[in-house]
Amino acid sequence: MACDSPVGATEEVAEVKEEKTEIKKEKDMSSSLVLKKAPEFKMEAYDAKSGHYTTVQSSDYKGKWHVVCFYPADFTFVCPTEIAAMNAKYDEFQELGVEILAVSTDTKFSHKRFVETEPLLKDLKLTIGADPTGTVSRAFGVMIEEEGIALRGRFLINPEGVIVAQEVQAPSVGRNVNEFLRQVKAWQHATKTGEVCPAGWRPGKKTLPVNTDVEKMTGRVGDYITIDEILS
Repeated sequence: MACDSPVGATEEVAEVKEEKTEIKKEKDMSSSLVLKKAPEFKMEAYDAKSGHYTTVQSSDYKGKWHVVCFYPADFTFVCPTEIAAMNAKYDEFQELGVEILAVSTDTKFSHKRFVETEPLLKDLKLTIGADPTGTVSRAFGVMIEEEGIALRGRFLINPEGVIVAQEVQAPSVGRNVNEFLRQVKAWQHATKTGEVCPAGWRPGKKTLPVNTDVEKMTGRVGDYITIDEILS
């Protein structure tokens, strides 16, 4: 004869499961992807340059420097300023061999209408990925489940498909495209030369040659560079 489980025990099991789910959700939202292979993806998109719908997937960017840039939503306020800023620097990114993919949880139809009506997005050259199910946003750890939108997450991925830089912010404050462009140049220089770039490094500024003078530099970085040089 089967025994019924006590009501209290059933509720306790449910509470434990809910707690584990919340812990997992928090872990997924906060875990860094830096130095890990970028998640693979495939989604519909709107190609603003051609004015047509298309499909984008991670394999399209194989062997290239690229950035996957999430934003919360079309027809909002901070988002068009960020997209417009990235677009204004589009040619500079292209000169560096960097492809740009913007992504939100809106549909491709929403993207098209957004680009056509927002004055800041006139002459947009970017492709905007449509992630209405949140699958890609979730894979990159930026999905806000209770709101159905993505955080402001920006991921720089090297030609080997490894994420080397990650920036994630809450929706209310926009990111700085000039700072990101500086980081791209620094990462490309460091990757090419084996040198490391101090805070605020820009092309033409002093690097730290740890690839040749690591023993001499240990504990003596100030002999190679001053705080004035760092901040200049």
